[in-house]
Amino acid sequence: MKSPVVKRSIVVAGHKTSVSLEEAFWNGMKEISGLRDMTLSELVGEIDSNRQQGNLSSAIRLFVLDYFRTRALAAASEPKPQS
Repeated sequence: MKSPVVKRSIVVAGHKTSVSLEEAFWNGMKEISGLRDMTLSELVGEIDSNRQQGNLSSAIRLFVLDYFRTRALAAASEPKPQS
């Protein structure tokens, strides 16, 4: 059975590194970087520079989770149009 985790090489702050993430997290990262008009490497570099502890893969997962959770909460709190 194929592992759902995908390992990719990425350049972060001028250094090549490998990051292992599930495809859903890679897709989320691509969406976020596109919305922010930045490259995937730039976004990963930002996450890397802001992480407090843990490995980079975990920091990315937490970032993506927080990003979409925040969007979902914002959408849920918007007033509903009345019929």
